[in-house]
Amino acid sequence: MSLWQLNARGWQSLGRFGSRGLQWLADRNVVDGAKDATSGISLDRSFLIALVALLSIGLVMVASTTLGMGDFTAAGRGLLIRQSGAVVVGLIAMAVLLMVPLRHFVALRNAILIASILSLAVLFIPGVAHTVNGATRWIDLGFVRVQVSEFARLGMIVWMAAYLGVHLEKVQTRIRGMAAPVGVIMLASTLLLMQPDYGNTLVLGATLFAMAWLMRAQLQTMLMLMVAGGALAVVGVFSAQYRVDRLLSFSNPFADPFGDGYQLVNALIAIGTGGLFGRGLGEGVQKLAYLPEAHTDFIFAVYAEEFGLFGVIALLGLYSVLVWRGFVIARMAWVVKHYTGAALAWGISTWIGMQTLINMGVNMGLLPTKGLTLPLISYGGSAIVATLLAMGLILRVHHEASRALADAGIEDVREVKR
Repeated sequence: MSLWQLNARGWQSLGRFGSRGLQWLADRNVVDGAKDATSGISLDRSFLIALVALLSIGLVMVASTTLGMGDFTAAGRGLLIRQSGAVVVGLIAMAVLLMVPLRHFVALRNAILIASILSLAVLFIPGVAHTVNGATRWIDLGFVRVQVSEFARLGMIVWMAAYLGVHLEKVQTRIRGMAAPVGVIMLASTLLLMQPDYGNTLVLGATLFAMAWLMRAQLQTMLMLMVAGGALAVVGVFSAQYRVDRLLSFSNPFADPFGDGYQLVNALIAIGTGGLFGRGLGEGVQKLAYLPEAHTDFIFAVYAEEFGLFGVIALLGLYSVLVWRGFVIARMAWVVKHYTGAALAWGISTWIGMQTLINMGVNMGLLPTKGLTLPLISYGGSAIVATLLAMGLILRVHHEASRALADAGIEDVREVKR
């Protein structure tokens, strides 16, 4: 047996092990999705509870971090009002999206992809984009600034799910079945890196890769994607000196506490002084004048300072429920052969889980600074609206899968082999 065959068998075994593990995770304590799904919209209660809890924590923490901006004077009130407005808009958009059958997104998949790519490309038209701290990621509409990468990422996840659902057999059996997704990943990554936005590039590429792997894409293709993705990540890091500096500074931020390590040093101080129970809501010190971007990228450090270790554990629990239920919903869709829905739920859940872990890892000094927000909690209107749109899509998958389970008479998805 050749070395290649041995490696191929090893990867196949790893894939089967991972697939069975994820299936076990999805099937564990699955509530019968078919019950009470004969009328109205079927909603996953655990998913909704976790979502509402995280949104509430987010608004509270935005209010807490803005206390350092003049004790709720114009600057602080303005941030909270804008964030609250974004949550309201996002919830309305989520409710509307919940009513739209997924087959419409499948039919419009190419239009969604083109719109996503064009929204990234338009940033490079002179006079259109708005630049902040050297990054060109926003379109200034006058009354609001839109970070288009947030919506483009969701659009490409929707396109990928539709593509996998329509071309699943080709993706699973032929190398060229992944040609279109590979081209999309490369084009989108190039546009994101030009902004530059290395964090979103990493999350998007890893999410689309995970979707293909969970849908059992052809093995050789996945191996090539892993190699290409690793090479692209290395090139991305070493293509800009500031990324190299971040990579070196996060490992020992106290070597330059007033330079490259300033943000991380103050984030670590905030987390460390939180102790077991925290200083109390609004009582954090680091947000007042020491920790930059306290309401966006480093809001987790403020949360840890004010709520302590037990608060962090509770927060991790809420995110875990959200991601876990997303995988449960994906499993339900897979059972009824709703492959687009399964890929969509897997993709969005992977994105939320990955971005959460990256943000927390950055705050704790485990990862280099990426500029990624904490989903549903950090300040940012575009991020909140895009994430709530994604939540609406997952809830739509749950509704359609629940109806299909009821029609098929399946009362427990654990009885169905994947």
